[in-house]
Amino acid sequence: MTKLRVYELAKQVGISSKKLITILEDLDISVKNHMSTLESDTAKLVVDLLEEESGKTKEKKPEETSEVKKERSTEKKTEKNIEVEKKIITLPAKINVKELGNHMGVEPVKIIKKLMDFGLMVNINADIDFESAKKLAGEFGYDVNEEKTESKGPSIEEESDDPENMKPRPPVVTVMGHVDHGKTSLLDAIRETSVTTQEAGGITQHIGASEVEVNGKKIVFLDTPGHEAFTSMRARGAKVTDIAILVVAADDGVMPQTVEAVNHAKAAGVPIIVAINKVDKPTANSERIKQQLAEYELIPEEWGGDTIFVNVSAKAKTGIDQLLEMVLLVSEMAELKANSICQARGVIIEAKLDKGRGPIATVLVQRGTLKVGNGIVAGATYGKVRALFSSFGKRIKSAGPSIPVEVLGLSEVPTAGDILLAVSSDREAKAIAEEQKYLQKESEYTTPRRISLNQLFEKLQKGEVKDLNLIVKADVQGSIEALKQALEKCSCDQVQVKIIHGGVGAVTESDVLLASASDAIIIGFNVRPDSNAKRMAEKEQIDIRTYRIIYDVVDDIQLAMKGMLEPEYEEVVLGRAEVRALFKVPSIGIIAGCFVNEGKITRNSNIRLIRQGIVVYEGKIASLKRFKDDAREVTSGYECGIGLEKFNDIKEQDIFEAFINKPIER
Repeated sequence: MTKLRVYELAKQVGISSKKLITILEDLDISVKNHMSTLESDTAKLVVDLLEEESGKTKEKKPEETSEVKKERSTEKKTEKNIEVEKKIITLPAKINVKELGNHMGVEPVKIIKKLMDFGLMVNINADIDFESAKKLAGEFGYDVNEEKTESKGPSIEEESDDPENMKPRPPVVTVMGHVDHGKTSLLDAIRETSVTTQEAGGITQHIGASEVEVNGKKIVFLDTPGHEAFTSMRARGAKVTDIAILVVAADDGVMPQTVEAVNHAKAAGVPIIVAINKVDKPTANSERIKQQLAEYELIPEEWGGDTIFVNVSAKAKTGIDQLLEMVLLVSEMAELKANSICQARGVIIEAKLDKGRGPIATVLVQRGTLKVGNGIVAGATYGKVRALFSSFGKRIKSAGPSIPVEVLGLSEVPTAGDILLAVSSDREAKAIAEEQKYLQKESEYTTPRRISLNQLFEKLQKGEVKDLNLIVKADVQGSIEALKQALEKCSCDQVQVKIIHGGVGAVTESDVLLASASDAIIIGFNVRPDSNAKRMAEKEQIDIRTYRIIYDVVDDIQLAMKGMLEPEYEEVVLGRAEVRALFKVPSIGIIAGCFVNEGKITRNSNIRLIRQGIVVYEGKIASLKRFKDDAREVTSGYECGIGLEKFNDIKEQDIFEAFINKPIER
């Protein structure tokens, strides 16, 4: 007896897989998803039922719509009649204590007293944010509305879309995976272009966007350099991707960057399709990859899961059609729609400065239609669309939803991830851009406070935190597994501990970027953040905690939840030095000849020996010398000799990190 998959039957009948699944459920036919199989008798029964119903519904439709219209008109009338009088005041995003008192008719002294009750010591001219002002006004019996400004750059309120104008749009697909697993080669095979040969070392150096047509339907591919760009756009609030294709080499297996890509896609809530590449190689083992990915909750459909796995070969160009069909199937299930007749809105995928043509931005249009001659604004840049080029390099007059285009005419190079908006005139675009510049300057002074362990209990009490997202980095894989199990046991009714990513090695910029996008805390176990990651964490206000004992990690998390976490000391890194040469001194041991790269190394500071991002030793300095003389401190740009207490396993290119534990003022 022949069997038929749900999506194949849906294609035959001419309806979406989602609609067919609901029909089958109404008929008490149990199906799990679009890949479930049906007996031929069941399929025939469904086809007959649909044919019978199609004749009846045509007659009923006009009567139903007129009734719905009557209901809507009566609902609107009743809504207008119901109005409740309240004491309402309108306040701006920022207001000082004196002005707030004037708005409410309350003496500023009373407001200051209330703020003192909340633990804030302020004077009469101190600025308070809208949320604090709203809370204060509530204490005095007022309801507060936020004052709306006419233009706020890309955060302008857009008109709501009429369901009748919502039309299906092509899916936007991001290809992610480990280095050299064949991401660009797979895209190359899909769109039959030669991208890899044009790029340095055959590795993708920039974000590109291109469109492919399959069975009369378009698919848009974003070729990202790994998942960092994918997350940096999400951190800026731009949701670009609809589907993520995870490329894994069949001969290599799941690698650290593969795991990072999975975690980044999961954090963004994007459906994943796994493309097992290089299946034509003799050492290929696709079953091993399925087993490895099952550990990260990517269960193949044949094992009872809901993740689609497709075997492909970019070189032999096999399995490509099946992969594209699966992409279309997932997009059909997601019912991707957009309004194409409103003002255009898109995301800057990539931007560069061309010597001949000026600033060029690759834009992915998300709603509306972008036309030549439109006034546009993206972040703090503005301009007028002088020309549009398709992904094939052809000059076009307009671009609709999910279409990537190169835009010429911006005043300067925008930032990747900025929201691009079409406006009515150049003058309006310039005004919005200038206001956006002002807002950006203002936001530099008032950066949003990220969650930290010190504030966790306070936020739990207010009900602001339900999930505690953690990123765990350790020196070995075994430590990560042990930490994951121990930390997940810390979950309670109030808060759920979630490990959104775990990896071996030093804390990197990629980890800080993911923490910023997901509002997470980074836990480093026997590893240290590199200089760039430290700087970025300070800028993004991400809490990085480093530990050497597993129980300390668990204790800190548990104490933070109970509100008892009281760190007495704060670690202050004084400087870093690189080991350039080693000298064996009789009766003393190994002396490291070092060059101080950052800050200073002092005789009384604690010292940490870091080898490839992993902490090898932590202790005291036995000796610090400049040439033959003892030194109290050696500053950046100078050489010195460092000896460690009871430790001689020092190697060239190791890093010494000098630090002190400074008491925290409370």
